[in-house]
Amino acid sequence: MALDNNQLLRFTTAGSVDDGKSTLIGRLLYDSKSIFEDQLESITNTSKKKGHEGVDLALFTDGLRDEREQGITIDVAYRYFTTPKRKFIIADTPGHIQYTRNMVTGASTANVATILIDARHGVIEQTKRHAFIASLLQIPHVIVCVNKMDLVDFSEAVYNNIVSEFEKIASKLLVTDVRFIPMSALLGDNVVNKSENMPWYQGAPMLHTLETMHISSDINKVDARFPVQTVLRPQREGYIDYRGYAGRVASGIFRKGDEVTVLPSGFTSKIKSIDTLDEELDEAFASMSVSITLEDDIDISRGDMIVRSNNKPESSQDIEVMLCWLNNSPAKPRAKYSIRHTSNEQTAMIKEVVYKYDINTLDRISGDPELKMNDISKVKIRTTKPLMIDSYRENRTTGSIILVDDATNETVAAGMIV
Repeated sequence: MALDNNQLLRFTTAGSVDDGKSTLIGRLLYDSKSIFEDQLESITNTSKKKGHEGVDLALFTDGLRDEREQGITIDVAYRYFTTPKRKFIIADTPGHIQYTRNMVTGASTANVATILIDARHGVIEQTKRHAFIASLLQIPHVIVCVNKMDLVDFSEAVYNNIVSEFEKIASKLLVTDVRFIPMSALLGDNVVNKSENMPWYQGAPMLHTLETMHISSDINKVDARFPVQTVLRPQREGYIDYRGYAGRVASGIFRKGDEVTVLPSGFTSKIKSIDTLDEELDEAFASMSVSITLEDDIDISRGDMIVRSNNKPESSQDIEVMLCWLNNSPAKPRAKYSIRHTSNEQTAMIKEVVYKYDINTLDRISGDPELKMNDISKVKIRTTKPLMIDSYRENRTTGSIILVDDATNETVAAGMIV
């Protein structure tokens, strides 16, 4: 199947400390020849200073000095690379429990979650936690990388036991596409090149899996949603009467002549034109940035949403959200925060904490109203004006929100609308 090199795949790595996430990404970049010569020279010199015989591949991603000194990943490191078949963005997220918020941040836009398991230790609490977060964030595809197979003599039996154990967890979660790859990131087995040490594994190595994975259907093409970011009034020759509504198509497809409704006003019109900087288009789909003009003159501003008249989102001031608290300071009871949803910004208040998740056991805890850093909770939020929402399960763009503290301008929470 021929793939368009313009297609971008985002994937996140998750695993426990020392499972080899940074080494895996380093190996992926190194073997796919996606590292600049000066980078390679710098890392080679650092590796020699540390007394390593070869190149320490983990150093390609462990950019912070604290990380290099401790040998752990404590922030989300983004890496970009391209192969002839696809473009990739990698989010290397921390394994420590206290960095749950970083994993949520790194995974929020991912098509694929790669969960690393140390073949010697098998499925542990952190594995369950990462699988749960991947499920919570509705990441469509999961690749379970059973790493360090060289330390268990490339045993098929060890691999099969881990696959069986993880499948039991996945059956309880909303994870539909799960794939398993036995590998050694340190030696390069089944990362970019097929392993000669594991002839019993008939599947493809990791890079080939990422290159050929079908992700087009991950985008919601049914529910047409266009959050307006700004109004374009060029006021120059040839465009004196031009009034365009600019933004990015969140989901679905818009075509010239479509009957649309503007929310929250409820006024209807038809699409007159769909424009980019260079040309006029017949249609626009997620995630294209375009300007839409309408046949009728309607008062539209930033935060409004253009949708197809026969398919509207819910309009509500009371929303239920799965919230991950990101801030060092706990949530203030009934305090007001700015809520940002697509291009819309309102004031909101957390009315009630319905329950919290014990991130270790995945049990629900009721009766604890305090939200602290890394807490994942189901909450009820009330906004000053209605938001045009879909559930996160149906639409990851119009189903997500963030809360911002107006006093500090810090993003304090990220949420998925239930």
